[in-house]
Amino acid sequence: MLRGLTTVNFWADDVEEATRWYAEVLGVEAYFERRGPDERLAYAEFRLGDHRHELGFIDRRYAPHPTAEPAGAVVYWHVDDLTTVLDRLLSMGAKQHEAPTERGPGFVTASVADPFGNILGIMYNAHYLEVLEGRG
Repeated sequence: MLRGLTTVNFWADDVEEATRWYAEVLGVEAYFERRGPDERLAYAEFRLGDHRHELGFIDRRYAPHPTAEPAGAVVYWHVDDLTTVLDRLLSMGAKQHEAPTERGPGFVTASVADPFGNILGIMYNAHYLEVLEGRG
């Protein structure tokens, strides 16, 4: 039924600012952008990671259920060095949402609230690496 992750969408009041911030975090530029009727950037999308998953940013004006608190499903992105990535995110203005937590041997998670009110999960996941290695 569920065949694979296609796109994770985050909301932002200022998609231009969110796109700049995430371009710096990710080290890549957005590959797709769409402007709204007022010519403001309404959507931007990045492709990233080993499987080129999509991370999109939508103008909060289009959110069906707006919220002022950090919110959303927590999607964990594998990172090779959780401590280094967490420290970098915090130094760039993200706020710790969940401290690093060991979930079992080879599995450590943490999350931050980005400056735009979204929860970004990071995880060192030994299983992810095993699956990636098995794909050749």
